[in-house]
Amino acid sequence: MTKINKTIIINTPKLKNGAMIMGCPYNNNSRPMEDGIHTDFKDDMSYGDYLNLAPILSSQNPLSDQHDEMLFIIIHQASELWLKLAGHELSKAIQNIQEGDFGHAFKVISRVKQILNQLTQSWNILSTLTPVDYLKFRDALGHSSGFQSYGYRKIEFLLGNKNASLLQVHENDPVIYQELKQILQQPSLYDVTIKVLEKTGLKIAHSVLERDFTQPYQKHDSVLKAWLNVYQNADEHFQLYELAEKLVDIEDSFQQWRFKHMYTVQRIIGNKAGTGGSSGVAFLKQALDISFFPELFELRTHL
Repeated sequence: MTKINKTIIINTPKLKNGAMIMGCPYNNNSRPMEDGIHTDFKDDMSYGDYLNLAPILSSQNPLSDQHDEMLFIIIHQASELWLKLAGHELSKAIQNIQEGDFGHAFKVISRVKQILNQLTQSWNILSTLTPVDYLKFRDALGHSSGFQSYGYRKIEFLLGNKNASLLQVHENDPVIYQELKQILQQPSLYDVTIKVLEKTGLKIAHSVLERDFTQPYQKHDSVLKAWLNVYQNADEHFQLYELAEKLVDIEDSFQQWRFKHMYTVQRIIGNKAGTGGSSGVAFLKQALDISFFPELFELRTHL
């Protein structure tokens, strides 16, 4: 048998000034400035100017010397910005549905779902705050509480969870109070959706169509029957069917956010009372039993 000798060639890195030269993309490990990048903003609007970043980034003012208070402040400030955007989008969705512009309504409702998902993820960051660390600055909060969030209240009212007594928390700010009072008196996202059901020819009780919009929505058999008709004849009522599923998406995301909020609070303070005077976790758990669109969930039992 003939023995075959195999020669293995190994490419050894060459040396330059005693250093190996490899085919590595990180040798330079820098990115040079391009000539076209604008750098003179003496008379031009910059990124910071457009976003008004100076007052935003200087609005974190811890009341204690504890390191973790900055985390607590930024999480809640960022959440309020997302809540503001969600309220902005929901207001537009209501207008779109009233005008029959379902395509745009679907777009902004889908955006609200993603905003709520983003808010839910933020609780994971806050969960890195341990009970011991939170107690070091909790007293500095006084009676301030997320329950007083104007952005959260606006979203609940827009979605139909109306409660006039909650306006008391906002009486100290006339502008916010008046805006919330106006939203309280107007039809919610679900109210305008039910109106569309009626316009389509589906029978809705007069008491539902002409209800007092300042009151929380209560489920009604006529609405349940209308939605059952939509789901059982989805091809005929596909636009309404798609709208219904978009609303379910919102409630799904909102409930996940509610649950994660409750669980994070429980993880950090246990069953202590809230800083705003509520019972804390027990009060937050009650919100999990509230549905914005009750018939859309009940109908699934009857299909």
